[in-house]
Amino acid sequence: MQLGFETIGNATLIAFDDGPVLATDPWIAGSAYFGSWGLSHEVPPEQMAAICGAQYIWFSHGHPDHLNADSLALLRERRILVPAHVGGRIRADLESQGFQVRELPVAEWVALSPRVRVMCLPDYNQDAVLLVQIGDALLVNANDSLGLGWRQLMARVIRQHKRSFLLRLTGYGDADMINFFDEHGNRLPSAAMERKRAGVPVGPAVARLAESFGVTYFVPFSSMHRYQREDSVWANECATSVDDHAKGFESKRCRILPAFIRYDVLADRVEPIRPPAMPARTLTAGECGDDWSEPMERTDLDLATRYFRSIEHLAGFLDYVNLRVGGRDHAIPMAARKFDRGVTFEAPRASLVAALRYEIFDDLLIGNFMKTILHGRWPQSRLYPDFTPYVAKYGDNGRAHRAEGLRAYFAEYRRRTGAFAFLRHRFAEKAADVVRSALSVDSPAYRVARRAYWRLRSQA
Repeated sequence: MQLGFETIGNATLIAFDDGPVLATDPWIAGSAYFGSWGLSHEVPPEQMAAICGAQYIWFSHGHPDHLNADSLALLRERRILVPAHVGGRIRADLESQGFQVRELPVAEWVALSPRVRVMCLPDYNQDAVLLVQIGDALLVNANDSLGLGWRQLMARVIRQHKRSFLLRLTGYGDADMINFFDEHGNRLPSAAMERKRAGVPVGPAVARLAESFGVTYFVPFSSMHRYQREDSVWANECATSVDDHAKGFESKRCRILPAFIRYDVLADRVEPIRPPAMPARTLTAGECGDDWSEPMERTDLDLATRYFRSIEHLAGFLDYVNLRVGGRDHAIPMAARKFDRGVTFEAPRASLVAALRYEIFDDLLIGNFMKTILHGRWPQSRLYPDFTPYVAKYGDNGRAHRAEGLRAYFAEYRRRTGAFAFLRHRFAEKAADVVRSALSVDSPAYRVARRAYWRLRSQA
């Protein structure tokens, strides 16, 4: 292909200009989230060769289904592009491993070849959108991001192109923390499980998302995984297949395409790529390096105490964090005053200690083999917005652990997007947090609020 792109794997876009120029988020080997996730489909030899031969590799964020440790070994000689995330963790980590890394400037076009250029839009959730212009076609590679604070700029760029493609995570919602339990050991149903069991199609939500961006095409993306650990395969019950995204999709403004495609920009032609599905398999915890019976050591508890107490925000709403390891509880007090709220994380020692030591706690949450038990009064939204973002996004990746650091962190993102765009977006998010905390996801009031939210979100 002389000029165009392909989509393959979980979240990999390959841009061509007389050869492969750019490959994004190449998870092409191994597993993710401590062995919990495997790819849903093979990466065919042709696409594998193009990825490994691309001049540039771009990583959007640090989740291992995007920045994958096993795949990095195959990309040692490539030039790495990363967003200019506040905290600079991805750049620093890759440079320490000897990679040639360049942080892309914020909201500026950068030419990668005569007919391919990119614009990177990092957001405060430690993710990023990459706008990719290939000839006169525009790709909005949003992966897991919604372009927080950048929607107005994105809308202007999208309107300048007759052909625009949105590539983004969609589905029932299993690509998040959903392994929740109450104090009596009962699993708390997730929105993903409730929607799938009720037979609610994914397509209508995908259509609303695509229309909110104003694109002409939507490509399912960043959603192609399968749970494979013996302690996480239960989550396949609410996973999204590649065909689910199109079910119920109706739009007069946008067309949905298959997940794996080859698009020739010069000929304006779409061809499906049909990679074989990966064979189903189930790995034991031991095969993933874990032993659920292994007890926690004193040094592990010291590490965990330093880790959670370093995140100042937790003391403002949470009484304690309890770690249940090897069948024993280890409570870490968080606050002097009482909130009647605690959380237990039940996890195998090896993965837990690795997550704490390397500050990748989100990998445990999203792996969905760790059990999260909620004690006391929690909102409908559970670990959002007061736990997960402050621990995994602003803390682990943004290096903002205390109030002063958080103020500087958000001030920098506000400066980048402009105060008005940033504050309008934050208002939309705060309103959404209130709705998620107060209303059940299957209630009519929630559905009305969700539609209003998407109207507001398309402008923020």
